[in-house]
Amino acid sequence: MSRAVLSLGSNIGDRAANLRGAVATLRAAGARIVAVSPVYATAPWGGVEQDDFLNAVVVAEDPDAKPWSWLARARAAESRAGRTRDVRWGPRTLDVDVLDVDGTTSADPALTLPHPRAHERAFVLVPWLDVDPDAEVAGLGRVADLLAALPAEERAGVRREEAVL
Repeated sequence: MSRAVLSLGSNIGDRAANLRGAVATLRAAGARIVAVSPVYATAPWGGVEQDDFLNAVVVAEDPDAKPWSWLARARAAESRAGRTRDVRWGPRTLDVDVLDVDGTTSADPALTLPHPRAHERAFVLVPWLDVDPDAEVAGLGRVADLLAALPAEERAGVRREEAVL
């Protein structure tokens, strides 16, 4: 069984609907959704002026999927939401990052696993911890410990929302 952890983010349009659409696209591609985190609002990352993001983490399984299959599904969800890649770390209708696939490590620039910055981002670690309190980032440690090591102001910037996926 292939198990993937994916991070979802949106800050353009109906952000919650964009996240729901990503979950629906994963299901339509044959993934069994194991868990969906609560939705969190966070300030944008990367210094580009833009609106806040809504973020969530999804755990999905598919016995036939490989890491590249999960990346293809992530890109399909982004495409379905009208994602464009104009500005690095800029605003987007949907961003789907593959955080982990079965603890696999990969240095391929097109699919680095675990996600190279997941351990530095509270907007990823907080919802990931919600769906899997025992989760680990391969080679880096427990999600709970990585989150605790982040600055308090970064952790405080992750605000739970009422939206439901």
